[in-house]
Amino acid sequence: MILRIFGWSFGVTVVAFAGAFILGGPTALALVAILSVLEISLSFDNAVVNATILERMNPFWQRIFLTVGILIAVFGMRLLFPLLIVGVTASLNPVEAVRLALDGGAVSQPGTYANLLQAAHPSIAAFGGMFLFMLFLDYIFEDREITWLTWLERPLARLGKLDQLSVVVGLAVLVITAQFLAKDPGAVMIAGTLGAVTYLLVNGLGSFFEGVGEQEEDTAEGGTEGSGGPTRLAKVSGRAAFFLFLYLEVLDASFSFDGVIGAFAITQDIFIIAVGLGVGAMYIRSLTVYLIRKGTLYDYVYLEHGAHWAIGALAVILFISIKTEIPEVVTGLIGVGFIGAAFLSSLARNRRGPDANQPGQPDHAKAVHASG
Repeated sequence: MILRIFGWSFGVTVVAFAGAFILGGPTALALVAILSVLEISLSFDNAVVNATILERMNPFWQRIFLTVGILIAVFGMRLLFPLLIVGVTASLNPVEAVRLALDGGAVSQPGTYANLLQAAHPSIAAFGGMFLFMLFLDYIFEDREITWLTWLERPLARLGKLDQLSVVVGLAVLVITAQFLAKDPGAVMIAGTLGAVTYLLVNGLGSFFEGVGEQEEDTAEGGTEGSGGPTRLAKVSGRAAFFLFLYLEVLDASFSFDGVIGAFAITQDIFIIAVGLGVGAMYIRSLTVYLIRKGTLYDYVYLEHGAHWAIGALAVILFISIKTEIPEVVTGLIGVGFIGAAFLSSLARNRRGPDANQPGQPDHAKAVHASG
């Protein structure tokens, strides 16, 4: 199973490393390897969250995410998106932006591609941070049968009964961030608001069309909505799956912001950055499939919780980075720390006996295993 799931990632790694060595020698090879590890360490929690969402999609849209999605992730977010950001913020046309990127130059040198991208970091961090923060808030304010940090998650779930609390808290944090951490509060407020609107729009449309699809399937089965029939176990398709796909791509973009910005501290070559981060993105996709095929989220029920707490931490780090630079190794270690702690907690829970697994099954896991 390992070879079948990670085969493409292994193959791409060999080709990428060989190409880097042939074209740039040992230095280019080392840079690609470092960037690949950076991307994997920063995005491990992304794979866990991707798996929880991808489980809800039918096989066709799962394949779309793992094929078309990887092209968007590698070429769109790791190569084209930084060019677009530099072009917009510096009022450059696409040709000039590409030329500037090919010229290279240090981050500290005014007018270089890396310098302009770094200058756009506050807006990028505000957009990505708000998207991730809204995702985190919606998760922790939801009442769940299973809790990991019970002493904290239970009170937060009770608070979450207040309508639209996540929006209120998110916007309050954005205002505080813009007021006290940003040199240009207006730009941060605009970017952060766009991040929140993007989350609410894509997430809302996905939920709406998923509900419509379930009603249509329920009618076709001759049942009634909420009857507990086959619709509860059905994989989403059509428009609902399309918006879930968009949601996953925006989520991946939000996770990739810190990696792309941080990569320029390692090298200013946009092609080495795209290749290195692209290899890492391939492994994240493969890991997502592995988590689904192995039923890992069911066997280790706290992983989903740990991933969302890691997302919350990453969102806070993005906000803080608007004023203070935070090393990528810190970001990566915090994410891995939450995932590792959740995994160990899951192991301890499993050792308490098989009955301990029954009351706390996540909703998505119940559906998957009941359908099997």
